[in-house]
Amino acid sequence: MNNSIRLCCPCHFGLESVLKYEITRIGGTELKISNGKISFTGDENILARANICLSTAERVFVELAEFPAKTYEELFQGVRAIELERYISVNNAFPVKGYSLNSTLHSVPDCQSIVKKAAVERLKEKYGISWFEETEAPVQIKFSLLKDICTIYLDTSGVGLHKRGYRRNSNAAPIKETLAAGIIDLARVRPDSIVCDPFCGSGTLLIEAALKALRIAPGINRRFAAEKWQSLDSAIWREERTRAIDNVDRSAKFQGIGFDIDDSAVALTLDNAHKAGIKSRMKIEQADISKFVQPENSIVICNPPYGERLLELRETEDIYRKMGKVLRKGGDSQSYIISPHEQFEQFFGANAKKRRKLYNGMIKCQLYMYF
Repeated sequence: MNNSIRLCCPCHFGLESVLKYEITRIGGTELKISNGKISFTGDENILARANICLSTAERVFVELAEFPAKTYEELFQGVRAIELERYISVNNAFPVKGYSLNSTLHSVPDCQSIVKKAAVERLKEKYGISWFEETEAPVQIKFSLLKDICTIYLDTSGVGLHKRGYRRNSNAAPIKETLAAGIIDLARVRPDSIVCDPFCGSGTLLIEAALKALRIAPGINRRFAAEKWQSLDSAIWREERTRAIDNVDRSAKFQGIGFDIDDSAVALTLDNAHKAGIKSRMKIEQADISKFVQPENSIVICNPPYGERLLELRETEDIYRKMGKVLRKGGDSQSYIISPHEQFEQFFGANAKKRRKLYNGMIKCQLYMYF
């Protein structure tokens, strides 16, 4: 079997450069970067390593083929030509899902059934059987139709990679773990950083900062769909987990300091930090933003409340004013604040040194960087 595999990782819009660095670091080659995703080449070890180690990828797909499909016949023949038997064993389930954007073939249910039919025909021919029981682990087929170009993927992750396993509970407006990890990278958190979050919520930003500083792979404690595929050697997953465990740096001096006005948020952050195995690095207290004193040489990274979700807009603007009074604007101190408010800098009372457009779910935000 040729060991080279084409892989693809989607990510939050705005985090492509961060993900590019991560993929290169784990050994991915021949990177092709587009909006919200990166394709790259690796082998089976890289496939497992990407799932365990990438902190800003949403999933890891095997990218099987790309071909023009303006008709159902082209779609059928394109899928039928793919070596699906390389990954789908005789008893695997192989469900199909996907989407169509700006394409002639716009009916997703119709495309789904054509892709499934083509997969069945291919596998019937290869395995010499006419009926598939589909009783074993699913190998999820995913199609994307974009401007009449069809791409066929297999999802190796299963549950999205933002599900690290430490955040079983969250408060009303949590930030997604993958987005938090990207912000941590943009803030250049180091093994000896002191990171503060005056609105810690469920602790996601602080926990992602600790994982990054201590070099703890985000997927180290969870399982992935492809671990159940017969086509991939289970020894590879054991090897990559061992590699990730050996890479942890417990000697890092990292410290996380969190505050929240809500007692239950403090308890939640501590509980999630405990599940993530980094509670000893955290100091979390109940406090209002107006009482916040930023420690020397620390990095503030926060996701303050949004007007449209948690508070009235005026209250939010009042919080931004208070932040502007208590956060250090110069010296060795840095602040990275994500907000969807167009006039954030005006209320904060200072223009950011740099800004970066990011999406928190469907909400367009800016990361305001002060250093």
